[in-house]
Amino acid sequence: MNKVSMVLVGGLLMGVLAAHAKLPAPPPMSDADKAAKAQKDAAAKEKDSANLAKAQDKAVANYKKNHAAMGKK
Repeated sequence: MNKVSMVLVGGLLMGVLAAHAKLPAPPPMSDADKAAKAQKDAAAKEKDSANLAKAQDKAVANYKKNHAAMGKK
């Protein structure tokens, strides 16, 4: 029993130490890397915007279809 508790305490201590570890800073980005990242982010934002608009249009069409059917009781 004593060995089991010591192993658990050791694991807990290692976990606490790992939680306080710091990662090294990322290397600085060059201007070309920054431009590529900005272009990639803009493309992702445009795609997300298009997907959101498509989902909103689908939701509105579904609401209109079902709302009209609900009123015909």
